[in-house]
Amino acid sequence: MSPDTASEAFSDILSHPPPRLSQTEILGHLARHWGLEGDLTALTAERDLNHRLDGPQGRFTVKLANPAEPMALTAFQSKALMHVAKADPDLPVPRVVPTATGDLWVDLPQGRLRLMSWLEGKPQAQTPFSAPQARAIGALLARLTLALADYDGAGADPVILWDIQRLPRLAAMLPDLPDRGFAAWAGDFIERFEAQVAPQLALLPRQVCHSDFNRHNILTAADDPDRITGVIDFGDMVRTPRICDLAVAAAYQLDPADPLGGPCALIQGYAARIALSGTEVALLPELIAARMVTSLVISGWRAARYPSNAEYILRNSANARAGLAAFENLGRDALAHALTLAARPEE
Repeated sequence: MSPDTASEAFSDILSHPPPRLSQTEILGHLARHWGLEGDLTALTAERDLNHRLDGPQGRFTVKLANPAEPMALTAFQSKALMHVAKADPDLPVPRVVPTATGDLWVDLPQGRLRLMSWLEGKPQAQTPFSAPQARAIGALLARLTLALADYDGAGADPVILWDIQRLPRLAAMLPDLPDRGFAAWAGDFIERFEAQVAPQLALLPRQVCHSDFNRHNILTAADDPDRITGVIDFGDMVRTPRICDLAVAAAYQLDPADPLGGPCALIQGYAARIALSGTEVALLPELIAARMVTSLVISGWRAARYPSNAEYILRNSANARAGLAAFENLGRDALAHALTLAARPEE
């Protein structure tokens, strides 16, 4: 990677710390611009400042975007949610709540303040893996993919390093990783990806995708963990090969004790609604592994830069490392065979 490309990679929003604003100040803006009052509860976030608002008018999510986030990216995310609400009104995604004057956000020196509806549910991360649950998540992802299929992106095409297609850019982060053995292995993986996978990705169907169906962003019913009640956090949305979105979701359904069960069930649920091409299916093993590599590289790099937020940043790392090892141990032939069977439409 050239020095210019490395600089471009590090200029990504991930290199900026989350914004700071007191709850008293946030409540003041909520009263002034939305006419709302209540109590705030801080929520964890990677690069933004998020709270839950509980008040007489109901429960809401309050999001203060990172000040490094371009306005085009804020608009891209907000208008995507509005588009989904029209395309598939029953999809359980957050709804943007405009200000009293109809604006989608309020510009502040600390970032853009937005309000969204609150979705009830228990994060999937707090439930055990199950095949019915994974199939339901795959079906929900397919519905969301179809709802976003004709979203034009509000003229934006954001570059986010979590996007699998950007994997080669992560080579610039490897020298800063404390685990030198993993850094060397990841370097070899990235080189192979750039030579063998990236050229094929460029030829596959592309669209705006959620790109972060991780177990913390999927909500389940408190009385039935196999019933999905919502998907949150559209902050990593990008225009990317559609198969990358499925690979991301499959990576987070990987139980190290049963590496194929979750991904295969999720792919079954997805493929029942969206047919996959032979090339898409063939690339899935490398793309699923690529997501886990991406998670480990970015999380390790950011945790070293922001140790105070390391617990949140590294929350998926242990499972990603164990899952990657289990996935690699299966071998490419076994992976390809299992995922191909899962992607076949039911007869």
